[in-house]
Amino acid sequence: MKAVKATLLYDGLGNLKKNIYIVFDKEIKKITKEKPKDAEIIAEGVVTPAFIDGHSHIGMERYGEPYQEGEANEQMDSVLPLVDALYSIYMDDKAFKHSIEFGVLYSSVLPGSGNIIGGRAVLIKNYGRDIEDAFMKYVGVKAAFGYNPRSTKEWKGTRPSTRMGAIGILLNWLIKTQKTIALLEKGKKEPEEIEPTVEALIPVLKGEEPLRVHVHKEDDIAALLMIKRKFGLKITIEHAGDVHSKETFEKIKKENVPLIYGPFDSLPYKVELKHEDWKNAKYLIEVKPLFGLMSDHPVTLQANLYLQLRHFIRLGMSKEEAIKIITHNNAKILGVDDILGSIEKGKWASLVVWNGDPFHMESYPTHVFAEGKLIHEWEV
Repeated sequence: MKAVKATLLYDGLGNLKKNIYIVFDKEIKKITKEKPKDAEIIAEGVVTPAFIDGHSHIGMERYGEPYQEGEANEQMDSVLPLVDALYSIYMDDKAFKHSIEFGVLYSSVLPGSGNIIGGRAVLIKNYGRDIEDAFMKYVGVKAAFGYNPRSTKEWKGTRPSTRMGAIGILLNWLIKTQKTIALLEKGKKEPEEIEPTVEALIPVLKGEEPLRVHVHKEDDIAALLMIKRKFGLKITIEHAGDVHSKETFEKIKKENVPLIYGPFDSLPYKVELKHEDWKNAKYLIEVKPLFGLMSDHPVTLQANLYLQLRHFIRLGMSKEEAIKIITHNNAKILGVDDILGSIEKGKWASLVVWNGDPFHMESYPTHVFAEGKLIHEWEV
């Protein structure tokens, strides 16, 4: 058995504790004020849960490779639910090593936003040896509203030139899938008669898999929520970078839709981000929908994910609540809060020991544990 002493513990649930011992092997066995007699204390410092990136393209857009070799978007058609992000990840991307060194151990990796339906999103372990070892679970199907899918007119397949055109293509496939489900339920179609693209969308129409939708502007979010209600979809909103009113976040909360927000600190390079401002996060803090945070790596580096939390703190959020955004909240949205996202008995011993408070500029991780194994120890 191993143990770390937390001089300060951010537990991931919004609590702050002092002088706590965490005893673990692969899982956390106990959390106690008493110095354990049956475990070796191998590190001491400020402790946080391992960080989880709610939305990234890590391993698809890679360090040291020209942009032409990037694999975030497949250009062969605009509706591609069978495309799987896992198969365009290279685990030898140096970004994974950098992320681990700064406590980010888990990544939700999605296809890009050039397509109306871009493919399946996957949750991986950043410390996996290869993609089979790294794979944890599928976490939805990527879709995109707004400028990005209509900016790809030169790509192959049926492409929109307007936002209404993009939504029209999406509706065509949702209606086609909805009708197919009805025919299957009536026994008028056999499963082997269904074309693979429609078959891949059936779990989305049944609400078994979330549609994870790239969307920035308030009107596009309103359109998405209307479609969500019409088809009974399970969705997450990804980005919401142009939302600059309390009312839209209130609407999202009322619909009980999770939000993976961000990224902060990136260039608002297009018109649909003209209202982007870090101060918009004050509305999130006031309204309190369920939200996590993304790096959108490589848009912002995943290793710097925790640095984005400074904006929430500046706007009045406590440090312990800020840590929760990239631990418990992202774990809950991604459906892994039973094993990750907080320091609790029975959860994976994936935790980070810091030489000081993570929110101090001079602080850094000294020890990083993944499922109880020490995978990074600071050396000059």
